[in-house]
Amino acid sequence: MPHIAPLAGSDPRQLGSFRLTGRIGEGGQGVVYLGENEQGEKAAIKLLHIKFSGDSIARSRFARELKAAQRVASFCTARVLEADLEGDTPYIASEYIEGRSLREIVDTDGPLRGTALDRLAIGTATALTAIHHASIVHRDFKPDNVLIAADGPRVVDFGIARIIDSTGTITSRAIGTPAYMAPEQISGDEVGPYTDVFAWGATIAFAATGKTVFEGTSIAVVLNRILNHEVDVSVMHEPLRGTVQAALSKEPDRRPTADQILLRLLGQPDSAGASTALLSQGAELAGDDTSPIPRQRVTVAGRTGQQPSGPLTQPAVHHGQPGAGQSGITQQGAGEPGGGQQGVSQTLQAAPGRAQAPSSGSSGPVRAPSGPFQAPPAPPAPPAEPPRRRTGPWIGLGLAVVLIVAAVAALAWRGVLPLPWGADPSVDPTPEESPGTFTSLVDKVAKTGKIVIGVKGDLPNIGLESPANRFTGFEVELGRRIARGLGADPDGITFVRVYRDTRDDVLINGEVDLVLATYTMDDGDVQFAGPYYLAHQDVLVREGEGIEKLADLAGKSLCAPQSPSVGNVQRRVPEVKLVRASDYGECMNMLSAGTVDAIPGEDLILAGFAQRALALHRVLGAKLTNERYAVGIKKGDVRACKAVTGILAELWRDRTMAKLLKQYFGKVSFKPELKQPAAAACG
Repeated sequence: MPHIAPLAGSDPRQLGSFRLTGRIGEGGQGVVYLGENEQGEKAAIKLLHIKFSGDSIARSRFARELKAAQRVASFCTARVLEADLEGDTPYIASEYIEGRSLREIVDTDGPLRGTALDRLAIGTATALTAIHHASIVHRDFKPDNVLIAADGPRVVDFGIARIIDSTGTITSRAIGTPAYMAPEQISGDEVGPYTDVFAWGATIAFAATGKTVFEGTSIAVVLNRILNHEVDVSVMHEPLRGTVQAALSKEPDRRPTADQILLRLLGQPDSAGASTALLSQGAELAGDDTSPIPRQRVTVAGRTGQQPSGPLTQPAVHHGQPGAGQSGITQQGAGEPGGGQQGVSQTLQAAPGRAQAPSSGSSGPVRAPSGPFQAPPAPPAPPAEPPRRRTGPWIGLGLAVVLIVAAVAALAWRGVLPLPWGADPSVDPTPEESPGTFTSLVDKVAKTGKIVIGVKGDLPNIGLESPANRFTGFEVELGRRIARGLGADPDGITFVRVYRDTRDDVLINGEVDLVLATYTMDDGDVQFAGPYYLAHQDVLVREGEGIEKLADLAGKSLCAPQSPSVGNVQRRVPEVKLVRASDYGECMNMLSAGTVDAIPGEDLILAGFAQRALALHRVLGAKLTNERYAVGIKKGDVRACKAVTGILAELWRDRTMAKLLKQYFGKVSFKPELKQPAAAACG
């Protein structure tokens, strides 16, 4: 385990809310300390050297590092916890990652194989996608800047990262670690996200082979190998092999984007961008060595193999997360790439990764650019070959057993032999035991203890899906309580993802029993119980920006996803400037970056996205419309409607609803409706 050096006599003992306990490392720019606050949260605290404290250029670089780190959503990166750039001792405190660097692990334990390599690739691709969604080019992606924590890999060190300008690129300078530079960095051409993709490919190749793939006895040799040497990736399996090979293309326009890398590794089509749900899946898979790596398209209620889109949106080309926790700085040592000591040791078990959040898109001035080069979609990679097992002797035995059972069953059903379980083949099952024949959902739950509930899968803090069909959020917890109120067994409650345009269909055809998916009551083809909440079209702004009422938006920039709320705001404030966006994830990225001043939408959805952001946000309370969110039930099931309406009334009476609203939206300056909305009639 790397050594944490004791504090020197001249070292500070306190920085901000953190008590310093040791030195992690030191570089040319400053010292990195280990600190702990009163809540027991550990931080890697980078302190600018006192000799630079009066240097405006050094402070400017330090501020740039902080800005880059704060822009990136915390998918497999390290959150910024605290910072002070104005005082006599400027510092940045980021989440402390207890783990060894990828370089140290490979050098000590050897190359990664199988699941461990898969999870490393997925986790780092997730981090790189989040970085690029924030319009950041890392510029020094390498094994030293990948720390392997207990919950998987984290990409750190934004010391030389640059924010991309409006052209989607930045002017190249020979910055970075030579063996992980891309050809365009060597030739002096423009660099962009595709430059990080090349470094990612070289890093994964190092992890898989145990060798620096562009190694040389001098810098000249290294640079020559980068420009002319083709890397042998045969040790990897598909789809990783083909993805790394494409990432290491000498031509930037032939490389996949970070989004495409992540989608391919998750077995998804790469013709669209990676949604926030996919970022969450990638981060969780990278950090969970018990979940299988998916290698095929996902089937969900009403659709097959499509990525979820945000509320009232179309699928986006690029997606991101609005500031849900922020990314970190180097935890090796301050200053130059690769300097300093590592953090506390944590061995890589069968995996690497982690995290979760919203979604963004491709249009608008601060979309996550892929530079002027966009690789064409590649066909889906074939599934990884499963491990071979010695199954020969068992196959014959298994076939024999199957044949015997089949023969006995055939004779039994012909009347030659009695059925071993005593059933009469001439008697059909009772209607109550046949799927789909219950006269009411109430009867089905009472008889089987089971219920299937449709929820959105891409709305943070409302209904967000993670791997293995795990759902979290306000509507998910509400669905559980309704199901238990109907008498469902805890293990008999199943959640599936539904979409805005298929919610009616999946209820009508019986794929789901209930739908909670920000479902507004109308006179359609389904029954509604409730409403359980009265939402409103409103506007989200950053706290402390001086926008207190709708009229203050005059002359301000308004993010404009595909939502009727945009027109409702524009009719009241004609002077507002619209900035087009694909969905709410992109809008949140714009709001965090200061590119727009406000986002219109339904207040509960806006609060759900804002809850995950590091900065504080406010829902104005304009209440432009009333949106009655209710529980969708199959039309004509009056008994179920009345039962659910009664359960909702009880949840309001015992203040459960108020507690859930505070739990899932309490961080946002938002005054939710805390009075039960008038119940609609059933039938």
